[in-house]
Amino acid sequence: MLHSGCAAPPLAFLLLLLLPPGPCAGPTPSRPNFLLLLADDLGLGDLDSFGNRSLRIPHLDGLARDGVRLTQHLAAASVCSPSHATFLTGRYPVRLGMVTTNGARGLQWAAVSGGLPTSEITFAKILQQQGYATGLIGKWHLGLNCESPTHHCHHPLNHRFDSFFGVPFTLMGDSLQAEPSEKRVRLQGPLDLGAQLLLLSLLCLASGKLTGLLGLRWVPRVLGPGCGALLLACTSCLLGVFIVHADCFLMRDHQVVQQPLRFEASAGLFLREAEAFIHRHQASPFFLLVSFLHVHVPLVTSPAFWGCSSHSAYGDNVEELDWMVGSSLDIRVSGGSGLHIRVSERSEACTSGSRREVDGEDLMPALLRTAQAAGHNFLLHYCEARLHAVRWFNRLSCTVWKLHFATPCFHPPGLGACLGFPACACSGRRMTRHRRPLLFDLTADPGETRPLRGPMATHRRVEAAVAWMLRTRHPRAAPPLALHTTPGACACSPAACPDRSAPATT
Repeated sequence: MLHSGCAAPPLAFLLLLLLPPGPCAGPTPSRPNFLLLLADDLGLGDLDSFGNRSLRIPHLDGLARDGVRLTQHLAAASVCSPSHATFLTGRYPVRLGMVTTNGARGLQWAAVSGGLPTSEITFAKILQQQGYATGLIGKWHLGLNCESPTHHCHHPLNHRFDSFFGVPFTLMGDSLQAEPSEKRVRLQGPLDLGAQLLLLSLLCLASGKLTGLLGLRWVPRVLGPGCGALLLACTSCLLGVFIVHADCFLMRDHQVVQQPLRFEASAGLFLREAEAFIHRHQASPFFLLVSFLHVHVPLVTSPAFWGCSSHSAYGDNVEELDWMVGSSLDIRVSGGSGLHIRVSERSEACTSGSRREVDGEDLMPALLRTAQAAGHNFLLHYCEARLHAVRWFNRLSCTVWKLHFATPCFHPPGLGACLGFPACACSGRRMTRHRRPLLFDLTADPGETRPLRGPMATHRRVEAAVAWMLRTRHPRAAPPLALHTTPGACACSPAACPDRSAPATT
C-alpha cells in the first residue's frame, strides 16, 4: 500500500507488506507477518507513479504499480509527533494530547517529560496480544521520560513493542551541526543578548575607571561583566554540541548504544537490524515497523549516494530511501520470498491514519481487494489543537467538500508555504479567520485554488452538515472557530491552501 500523504506538506509515505510465515511458523500458518515501512516528508510529486520521471526510484514505483495506492489517504498532521501518534493509534492527535498551543508543534527534546500516553492502544499492543512478536526500528519521536532520565514511561517498549532499535527523538539541524534548529535559536537568543549587555557594561565600567569617573576596582567590579559575557558567548557557541549529545543518540531497548549517533552509517545499521529481527522471529508471526530517518531534514545520506540524483541533496536522499526499501523487500524468511499486496488497484476512498473513540477506518478490505473501503464521510483538519478545516464526502452527490474556518498567511503569498518561519502559524496575526468559512469543491478543484462563491444554498448545506457532525459525532473534539468571526489582521490570500490532495472521482 502506497500512501501519497496528500494532507499538507511535509508529506509521508507508508508501505504495508505482508510476508508469508516461515516454514516453522507452527499451527497458525495462515496468519501473515507484517512489515510496515514509514518515511516522513516524501512529497507526492517525487514519485514516478504520481507523474515524476526525474528520480530513479524503481522499488517505490514498483510497489505503487503492483500494489494499492490510497490517493485520498491523509496524514493527521504536518509534523512528526502528532502524525506518528495518530498512525499508531487511529485517533486524532488532539485526543492524545500530542498537540501544542505554543507553536512548538512537536516534542522538542528527547528528555522532555511527555509523550504518547501508555493508556492508548497501539496496533503493536493489539498484535502482541494476538501472539505476534513486535519490533520498531528507526525513529520514534513520541516521548521517552516522565519523572527522571531513566523513567522511560513513554518508551516504545511501554507501548508493547518487544524490541526497539533506533532514535527516540527526531532529526534536527543540530544533528549534523548544520543550520540550527528552532529550539537552538530560541536558546541562543537570550544567551547572545546577555553577552552583549554584559559586554556593554564592561565597556562603560572600563571607560569610567580609565577616566577616573568611577572609583572601582578592576577585579571584580570591572572585569566581572567581561567574564560573564565570555561565559555566555562560549555557552551559545557550544550549545549545538550539547544538543547533539542530548538528543541525537541510538538506543537498543532501554540502553544507549551510540551517543551521538553517526548518522551516515545509520541506513546500514537499520537494514541489518531489520534482517536480524525477521530471521530471529521466523518461527512465529511478527510485526515490524521500520520508521526511516529519510527524507527528513537535514537529509542524512550515505556517501555512496552523494551526487547520484539530478535534484541535489534531496534527490540523493530519496534515491537512498528507494534503495533501503528495495533492500527491505529482498529480505527472505527461511528461504521464502517477501510478498506485498499485489492487486494493482487504486483506491480513492477518503481514509486517514486516524473511534475508543477511534477515528480511523479498517483499510484491509480495500488493501486485500475483498471490498471497497468505506472511508470517512468527515475528516477534521487540526492545526495544533485548533480545528481549521473539515472535509466532507457527500456520498449522495459523490462530491468532496472542504470547509476552511481559518488559513495561515502564506509567505510568499500564493505559494502554499511559510518560508522564513519554522512552520505556518495556527493562531495570531500570521493566520486569517474567515468571516464566513471558505468552501472548496475538491472534486473539481483538488488544489483548492478557487473558493466557491455561490450559490449560498450550497454553503449553507455544507455548513449545516459539518455543524451536525461536530455536535453529534465528535463532542470531545476541539471546537471549530465560529462560523462568523472577525477577520484576522493579515491580508494574505486564502485561495492557496497547503492541502494538495487529489479528489475522489465522481
